[in-house]
Amino acid sequence: MRISAKGEYAVKAMLDLATHRGRTLVPIQEIAARQAIPQRYLEQVLLALKRGGLLTSKRGSTGGYHLTKAPEEITVGAILRAVDGGNAPFDSGSHGRRNGAREGADLGELWSEIGEAVAGVVDRWTLGDLVARAEEKRRATRPMYHI
Repeated sequence: MRISAKGEYAVKAMLDLATHRGRTLVPIQEIAARQAIPQRYLEQVLLALKRGGLLTSKRGSTGGYHLTKAPEEITVGAILRAVDGGNAPFDSGSHGRRNGAREGADLGELWSEIGEAVAGVVDRWTLGDLVARAEEKRRATRPMYHI
């Protein structure tokens, strides 16, 4: 399975927004800088996420983006589907049906089962899970005392 650059950037951007959720709006420039994503490309990614109903935005100097739902309600699968649509690497129809079956080697069932397994994982993980994991790692690497 390969995640597109658009899919990876979408997950990074959504994780950034989930991490900075206490603010009402997060400017695109800040997301791009923190996540090392070219701003022009990030604009396309955020537009797809907005069309997918995962973000809202406000234009202008005080504008920015925020999540439409709590991080615990947004799955990684929903993010990938919003930006990659039917080309998401785990959705049925996006796997190996090139030129039909050859010499009885119809692999459709195999690709379908693999897609279902991957979909099960990405649909189980939420932004809330990712934020919690990142916080656990931060706490584990912080020194217990300062000298």
